[in-house]
Amino acid sequence: MSGVVRVRLDLSYDGTEFSGWAKQAGGRRTVQGEIEDALRTVTRSATTYELTVAGRTDAGVHARGQVAHVDLPREVWAEHRPKLLKRLAGRLPKDVRVWALRAAPEGFDARFSAIWRRYAYRVTDNPGGVDPLLRGHVLWHDWPLDVDAMNEAARGLLGEHDFAAYCKRREGATTIRTLQQLSLVRGDDGIITATVRADAFCHNMVRSLIGALLFVGDGHRTPDWPAKVLAAGVRDSAVHVVRPHGLTLEEVGYPADELLAARSVEARNKRTLPSAGCC
Repeated sequence: MSGVVRVRLDLSYDGTEFSGWAKQAGGRRTVQGEIEDALRTVTRSATTYELTVAGRTDAGVHARGQVAHVDLPREVWAEHRPKLLKRLAGRLPKDVRVWALRAAPEGFDARFSAIWRRYAYRVTDNPGGVDPLLRGHVLWHDWPLDVDAMNEAARGLLGEHDFAAYCKRREGATTIRTLQQLSLVRGDDGIITATVRADAFCHNMVRSLIGALLFVGDGHRTPDWPAKVLAAGVRDSAVHVVRPHGLTLEEVGYPADELLAARSVEARNKRTLPSAGCC
C-alpha cells in the first residue's frame, strides 16, 4: 500500500434519480458510478479508482453524511490534491456533492471501521398531504399517528438481536445487529422524524422497522407487536417495507484514529448471538 494514499470522501446526494449507491450492469445511474467517472475525468486517468462506501443505500434513498474511501496513486494525489474538490464540484451532477477530501488515518476503512450509522426517516400524517417542496423526502401516511405508541414499540426493539424478521436475507450474511437508537419526534411542522442508529444495518432493515412502527402508530397493531415479530425471527406479511424517499443516511461514526484498524478487523468477523444454553 506504500504506493497509494487512502483518501476519505465526505459526501451527500439526493437519491431520487439514482438506482442506489452501487454500480450496476445495464448502465443504470448510480452514485458510485457518477463519482468514479468524475474522479477519473478530473485526474485525467485511464484507470477507474473504485470507491468503498460506509453504507450502500438503495434506489431512492438519500444521504447527507455518507463516507467513502478511495486508494489513489501517490503521484495522482500529490498532483491533484489542491484543486481536486473544486474540480469534482464542476464535473459532478447537481444531485451529488463531495464536501471534503483528505488523506485518511492509518487503518481507516470507510465500511469496516465504522462503529455506527445514523439514519432519519421522515413521515407526515397531515390530512392534506406533504408540502410539495418536501415531497421527495417525506412520506405521507394517510392515518393519524400516535408518536407515543410508536416510541413505546420502538423501545422493545433496542439492543443486539437477530433482525431476520426485518431484513431481506442475503446468502451467507448474518442478520444480527445492535440497534442503538430508535426514537421518533414530531416537529412543529407536523413532520415526524424517526432517528435510527445501529452498528450496521441489513438490507431493508430501517424501512421495515418504520413500516412496523407505522402500523402501531395508526392503531392497527399494539405496541408490543413489533417485538413479537422480532422474537419470531421470520418475515411477517404485515410488516411493510416503506417507500425509500423518506429515508436519509445522516451520519457515520468512527472510533479514535488509533482504534480504526482494530475495528476494521472486528467488523469483518461474522457475528453470532450468545448461546441460550442447552437442555
